[in-house]
Amino acid sequence: MELFQARYFLSLCETLNFTRAAEMCNVTQPSLTRAIKALEAEFGGPLLHRERNRTHLTELGRMVRPYLEQACAQTEAAKERAKAFASLEDTNFTLGLMCTIGPRMLINLVSGFQSQNPGLEIYIKDANAETLTNYLDRGEIDVAILSFPGEVPDRYHAMALYEERYVIAFAPGHRFEELDVVRAKDLSGHRYLSRINCEVADSMREFYRREGIELTRPYRSERDDWILSMAAAGLGFSFIPEYCVTMPGLVTRPLIEPKVMRTVSLVTVRGRPHSPAVGAFVRAAMKEKWQAPLAA
Repeated sequence: MELFQARYFLSLCETLNFTRAAEMCNVTQPSLTRAIKALEAEFGGPLLHRERNRTHLTELGRMVRPYLEQACAQTEAAKERAKAFASLEDTNFTLGLMCTIGPRMLINLVSGFQSQNPGLEIYIKDANAETLTNYLDRGEIDVAILSFPGEVPDRYHAMALYEERYVIAFAPGHRFEELDVVRAKDLSGHRYLSRINCEVADSMREFYRREGIELTRPYRSERDDWILSMAAAGLGFSFIPEYCVTMPGLVTRPLIEPKVMRTVSLVTVRGRPHSPAVGAFVRAAMKEKWQAPLAA
């Protein structure tokens, strides 16, 4: 059965007149008649009786009518949904955001993208880098914004957005406040508030071991807001990306020897066909002016 046959039949159900039904469908009457005969052959019996100037549905016609109405309605609904999808109306967009990335550099991108596409519902899914790449592989998120600790795997395309240095954050009055910069050797013996999801943690631990730097780790947390709160309360120092420091009152100093940087990138799966929403988000990110935010 072809959908146009179903539409012709439903027009006949409405008009009970072959001439008017053909006009409604914008086809010739012979074309409509042939389509109905083909439909009747497929269903195995007549769908309409024609008696002089009177046409009416047969029992078979009355039986199949609701099914054909449903098929046509679902087809139209699918077309409308596809149009909305293409025009980013009434559409969902899932952005995977690495949990160690602060919102300060990204809020303009996200808010501007939504304001340009008001029919789009944006869901921000927060996770560490490993989990986000798994989400990408399984198609559970549309794009990810993250920082790879090493080389970008070949299966991903990464568009660099901005670079960010790591700093030492602490409460006013800490000994580090007297320094212009903090060297890694200065950290030895001090209380370190450990960020479990820090993407450079393994390389830094190896550096400390190699250099004989010993840190006291009284607290560990998966949540950066807790780490910053404890640092602000004077419970120790944090080693954290600069733009993640959003809590008022904290003091920061650049870490040198080694100087640690990260590149935050917009990541998609290489070669995967993407939705119009993904294309629009990538274009918005390319147009964004990535400027360092004002200090908290």
